[in-house]
Amino acid sequence: MTVLLAAVTALLFACGAWLLMQRRLTRIIIGIGLLGHGANLLLVTAGGKAGRPPIVASDGSTDLATLSDPLPQALALTAIVITFGVTAFLLALGYRSWQITSDDMVEDDLEDRFLERRRAIDGPEGAVDDGDPTTSELEVGEGS
Repeated sequence: MTVLLAAVTALLFACGAWLLMQRRLTRIIIGIGLLGHGANLLLVTAGGKAGRPPIVASDGSTDLATLSDPLPQALALTAIVITFGVTAFLLALGYRSWQITSDDMVEDDLEDRFLERRRAIDGPEGAVDDGDPTTSELEVGEGS
């Protein structure tokens, strides 16, 4: 059973990482959710077998071999809250971006494209960002 849970955790992490590398905000948000679920499953799996008491057994024994570790359960609850907060923030950010642009595609910034062109012309040793480009510099950069 632990091997199955490890495989599912790896699948969740792989799918979440793949979705994070996409250009659409909805896929990025789903990827964050999958990574959160993978982390929770990893923490619960690390907690040990189900059904064992975390502190004291019903017969009163405190043998460490019969106890379950409560720390992964506490970490999983904390991870659930953090994932919920991050997901809520990303949903609000995605909704606001959709309101402004009517699209959820994440585009390259104009300044990033200008600096990339400048870096290609100047070479890696000459690429220094010395401030915001002027409009005339942007027009000259687009022709090259």
